[in-house]
Amino acid sequence: MTPAPRTGIWLVGARGSVATTTVAGCAALGAGLHPPTGMATETPGLADTGLPPLHSLVFGGHDTTDCPLPKRAEQLTAAGVLPYGLVHALTGELEAADREIRPGGPIPGDTRTDEQLVSAFTADLTDFRHRIGLDRVVVVNVASTEPASGGAGLPPSTLYAAAALRAGCPYVNFTPSTGLRHPALATALAASGLPHAGRDGKTGQTLLRAVLAPMFHQRALTVRAWSGSNLLGGGDGAALADPAAAAAKNAGKERVLTDTLGPGVEGQVHIDDVPAMGEWKTAWDHIAFDGFLGTRMILQTLWQGCDSALAAPLVLDLGRLTARAHEKGLAGPLEDLAFYFKDPEGTPPAALADQYARLLAFGRRLGEPSSSDDAGPESAR
Repeated sequence: MTPAPRTGIWLVGARGSVATTTVAGCAALGAGLHPPTGMATETPGLADTGLPPLHSLVFGGHDTTDCPLPKRAEQLTAAGVLPYGLVHALTGELEAADREIRPGGPIPGDTRTDEQLVSAFTADLTDFRHRIGLDRVVVVNVASTEPASGGAGLPPSTLYAAAALRAGCPYVNFTPSTGLRHPALATALAASGLPHAGRDGKTGQTLLRAVLAPMFHQRALTVRAWSGSNLLGGGDGAALADPAAAAAKNAGKERVLTDTLGPGVEGQVHIDDVPAMGEWKTAWDHIAFDGFLGTRMILQTLWQGCDSALAAPLVLDLGRLTARAHEKGLAGPLEDLAFYFKDPEGTPPAALADQYARLLAFGRRLGEPSSSDDAGPESAR
């Protein structure tokens, strides 16, 4: 009997909170220990789309830290992110994924050139695919937001993205870091014929904005100001304490307001690093709007959640959808995956409901048999 095809998910930032939760979560779902809460790909609307099954996913990745995944999972258990007892039940799966994690870079004191780093990362990806016998490998960047690049070299996220292109791997940028959007990769990206998606996963505050902003627009209520604040800890909190890194994050958060309500809405988003919050985040929005006859009113929202638990099911969705797009021969930016991102590729609709409709239509397209499966890649636009 022919073995079922297997898909590699290569995580940049493979020992971080999001990656560890993703690996542990996939193993828990495969073992039937928990339901697939938060995964749109496991709902009826995206059934029969030919996505790789969860049990066929094989994980590897790059990281600059050396804390083993089982130990990182124990830390997340102590923090209340993973259920007690889960790590013990999944030790084998976590150890197997940890064996496939390779050193990332650049690290402090690293003397390798950009070309040497890209070549090393490419070799890691190629070895992973060939040694394990994978049909394809999807690279997903889930590392902490990188600081603004101040040197002459390429930012780390772009080095990993360049390696993905060289290795022939579809690419997903779940972070606000530069990745494929660096001008230096424009020619290679256009020539690659690879599907790609991004940027910056939509897990909380922006998810609400993508629902509420269209509501104000559709009800003809004038929004005068929309201000927000984020309190978070963990690696992202520390990374976003850098004003330049926070600016990249906030640009994605504000895009939905501009795309839906137009320019001119007052207010900003502030991000504060609160280490004591650990893996949790709190997002508060204050919306000032005018009603009939100019009556002034206010809406406030409060979102409290665990970022890695919100992100992990989206990472699994995106890895599977992008793998299937690659199998179908789609090329270029996957605009129909805007449902998952703050700053998506292209010019898709900003409203979450419209994005969801596009996602469902995309799923139907992935599930259709076609004579082009063995032909060259088609545009994903």
